[in-house]
Parts: sequence; C-alpha cells; structure tokens
Amino acid sequence: MGWGWGNSCETVRFLPPRGLLNSCPARVASYPASSCPFQSPRSPRLTRESIPAGVRPAAGEMEFAELIRTGQAQAELLRGPEEPPLRGTLCITGHHLLLSPGPQTTPDLWLLLLRNVDSIEKRVAGDSGTITLRCKDLRVWQLDIEGVEATLDIARSIEALSSLESVITSFPFFYRPKGLRLGDAWHFHPPECYYKRVARETNAWRLSEANEDFSLCPSYPRAVIVPRAVDDSALARSARFRQGGRFPVLSYYHAPSGTVLLRAGQPLTGPQKRRCSEDEDLLRAVLAGARPGARGVIVDTRSPQAAKQARMTGGGTEAKAAYPGWKRLHRPLETGRPLQESFVRLVEACGDLEQSMDRWLNRLESCRWLSHVKETLSTACLAAQSMEQEGACILVHGAEGTDSTLLITSLVQLILDPLSRTMAGFQELIEREWIQAGHPFQLRCAHSAFSHARPKHEAPTFLLFLDCVWQLGRQFPLSLEFGEGMLLALFDHAYASPFGTFLCNTEKERCLCEVRTRTHSLWSGLSQPKEQRKLRNPLYVPNPLAIWPSAEPQSLRLWQGLFLRGTRPPEPSEVVWEKVWQIVTDQKTEGSQPTDSACEPGP
Repeated sequence: MGWGWGNSCETVRFLPPRGLLNSCPARVASYPASSCPFQSPRSPRLTRESIPAGVRPAAGEMEFAELIRTGQAQAELLRGPEEPPLRGTLCITGHHLLLSPGPQTTPDLWLLLLRNVDSIEKRVAGDSGTITLRCKDLRVWQLDIEGVEATLDIARSIEALSSLESVITSFPFFYRPKGLRLGDAWHFHPPECYYKRVARETNAWRLSEANEDFSLCPSYPRAVIVPRAVDDSALARSARFRQGGRFPVLSYYHAPSGTVLLRAGQPLTGPQKRRCSEDEDLLRAVLAGARPGARGVIVDTRSPQAAKQARMTGGGTEAKAAYPGWKRLHRPLETGRPLQESFVRLVEACGDLEQSMDRWLNRLESCRWLSHVKETLSTACLAAQSMEQEGACILVHGAEGTDSTLLITSLVQLILDPLSRTMAGFQELIEREWIQAGHPFQLRCAHSAFSHARPKHEAPTFLLFLDCVWQLGRQFPLSLEFGEGMLLALFDHAYASPFGTFLCNTEKERCLCEVRTRTHSLWSGLSQPKEQRKLRNPLYVPNPLAIWPSAEPQSLRLWQGLFLRGTRPPEPSEVVWEKVWQIVTDQKTEGSQPTDSACEPGP
C-alpha cells in the first residue's frame, strides 16, 4: 500500500525497505519504535537496526512513562476483510501505538498517533482480550492481545495518553522530521500578503495593527484590514460593541464589482437596543469606499428567533435605522450540538453494513447532514450573487463569528475568486479565513464522531466546509487545482496531526504556546514534491470565471471517500487517481497540446 500524506489518516500502514524510514514523511515515520523507553530486551524487532535513528523523540517523552502501564505485548491487528491480519509486538510510546511484526512474517510496520483515538472499547475472554480503536479519521482498528492483564493495561494507557489536554505536551512539539526545518512555511500566508493584493486594486482600505497585542480582539490576528477612513481608536470602540471584540474586518475584495466581503461578531445591542456610533461609521465607510451607489447586505446566519433571543441576553442585530444603506437577511445555519449530532448519526449509518436500502435512505435523510451542506451552499451562493451580480457589499455574522461566519466567507471566495481555487490560494484561504480568523480548532475538533463524550463546544464546522468544497470539486471537476486527497488530508490534520498548524483556538494562544517557533507547519509538509501528486487535480484547467454550484438535492452526493473510508478499501480510487495522472503525464511526454480536458503541468 502507498504511504505518506496521501493516506489522509494518522493510522499508517506501509511496506518500506528498512532503510527507507529515515526519509519517509512525518505521517508515516513519526516515531521510532527503537527509541521506545519501555521496550523489553526480549523484543528483537524493536531495535535501532529495524528503525533507524533519523526520527527520534525529544527527551521530554520520558514524562509520559507514568501513564504507560505496560510497554508492550504480543498482538494481532485486524486491518479489514480484504487484508490479512498483522501479528507482532505492540509497543506504546508517549504519543504513538506501534506494531512491529515478527522476523518471519512481513516488513509491515503499523503506526497510530494516539491523539487520533476517539474512543476505545475493550473485551476480555479466557486468557486474551480485544481492543477496538475508533479513530477521529473515521477508521476502526481491532487489536487481539495476548493476556487479560496486558489488554487492560494497554487500554488504560491508550485512554490516558489519547486524552491529554495540554497543548505543549502534544506530539507536534516533539516532532522533528528529516528534511524540514522549524520555521519553514509559517511565513507563507501573513495578513500583509493579502493586503498587498487588495491595495493594488483600491486605496480605500488599510492594514491596521491596532490588535498587535491582541487587546482589542483575542481571536483576531495581530493585523487586520479595515476601511482607511476609520482610525484605530474607532476600531477599539467598535470592538467593545461586538461579540468577542470581533469588529467588522475585510475578508475579501471582489475587484470586478468593486464590492467587499466582511465578517464580524454580533453587535451587543441587548434589551436596551444600545448603539455605537463608531461601529455605524465603520459600516458607513465600507459603502463609501465601494463603487458609487453601493448597498450593503448583512447576512445573519441565525434565525430571526435566535437573534431575538440573543438580544435578551446582551447580543442582537444591527438596527435598520442605525445602519442606513444596509439591509439584513437571516439565513439560519446549524452550529454546535445539532451539527455534531448530525455528523455522529451519519457516521453510524455509514458503518452499518447490515441495513436494507430503505433503512439506509431513511437514516441518511434523518441525520440531515446533506441538508446542512445544501443550506450552507445556498447561503454562500446568495452572498456571492449579491456581490457579483447586484454589486452589494456583504457583512456576515452569526453570534460569535467564529463558525458559520467563516464557513460562508470562505465558500464565497471559492465561488468568486479563481486564485482561491489554486493549490497555494486554497492554503492561504484556510490560513486566513479559518486559522488566523479564530476558528477554535482545539475546542471544535477535540473529538470526532465516535467519542462517548458530547461537550457542547464540539462541532464539525470545518468538516462541513470541506464537504462543501468536495461538492464544488465534483460539480466542477476541472476548476479546482487540488483534489480529494487535499481535502482528506486537511480533515485528518484538523483532528490529529504531527504539525502545529491546527493547534490552539486563536493566534493569541499560538503565540503564548510558541507554536510557530516550536512546531512544524503543515504547509511545509504538503509542499514536498513527492506529495503534490496525491494532492493535486490532474485535470485542472484555470477558470477565470465564477463557479456557481447547484445546491438542489439531486445535485448533492454523499462524500464516500471520507464517510465510507472505514468500510471500503481505498485501493480502487487510488489506482484510478494514479492512472489518470499517468495518462496526463504520457500525453505531455508525447508532446500533445492541452485541450479542454487536459491538465496543468505536473509538479
């Protein structure tokens, strides 16, 4: 089986020669079994000769020793109905579960990042036991272990190590892959980069560093793009009037129409219907800096009832009289617990292989996941259409402005902006509109669909975004430079990753934890030439036009590559993907000219 970033999971199986582990990607060779401080000298397979020293843990790994009740045991891994079981020595380290086979079997080596474990089930019978690991990447693994005590000890160790809450003890702070340097790629997508593009089109906006110490808004980056006519003192007063200090900032400038896309938190009008003249002036300046006669639309991602209830607890909406030129539309999108429950029910339905067709269709409809996709795409299309075809400026917010708000602003850009549909542009979009914009990944992605815990702060908002992007790619197969492999990799890394890109909830937290100086960036890993083939779309043709997806039920599909990855082998789709690349490469080698179905030059 192939290995590397394209596996899109923290669970990795591969067949490398022994000396290859030094150079294999981080998602594979992320921890050396030979360095496990808990191994027994009776385990000849876990030696420095079998796993070279090129991937060593930091000294701090030893602090996890007290959580490991037993270092190793003999076990058999069941890898699915179409693959033979893998038997060998199971070893637990501070961050990984590793299975090394015996010398007479196969050179397979199986690694699982413990942070990927979402739930664990254990059963004992006779003198052995079984552990079932349900992972955040939606894969399920079964381990049959010799010895009841060893089974229970290993299960308790996995439970303890997979649920560590401290950010600075997570694996990205220990991960040191060969070929990558700390600091690489962290500078790829600073706010200044996007501002330079905006400044080439208009002088109505400026880059403000009023939030340099995160005092105005802890969930915003240090620098934000705001109207040039609004000074920093006005921004400070507007921040005090918005939920979480999230005053309106520029998300996207649409040059063809001269309109802008903004995001913010809800205004804190409260029962007394408070007003803030600086906040009103800010939105007035937005319209003044756009094309003559521009109007504004506030897309509120809550229902009218939810917005009214929010006003009774201190939140609220923009009063029409206070914001002339702006009208408000309510486009309710589910967030939080309802969205998480929808995700859980969908995964449960996809994992049931015994159900009838009627039962499957009923469960697919009742989980409402595709309804969430439809509502999200419809709202994004409405906002994009208002900008391009009606010449309106758009402000998007819900309550906090860190979930459905970012979902819509990022999708609008994919619809309208050809640059966002390139590989580099899409990475910049994720960095700017999700990571730097304050989506709380640490809270939202603490668990996936299998965990028995149901904290109210967990929600697959980012997954919903990726699913919507997958729908775009399916409806417009030539218009996205990246393929499904990129989307799967982002899903996997958002929930469990050796990189620091998705750590913490805000830029302020990342600065306090020194994430950018002490961990590697995911973008540096994805930019490796050998990974590009798995992530890029071989059929990509640059499309300068907007792409308008259909959100009709007949046009939407279940994302099988993700939601069915635990019940069907990935080999057929990987083989097809490689075959397409081979055909395209052969055409270029023969000197054929690109046609409408030809692709960009490969990496």
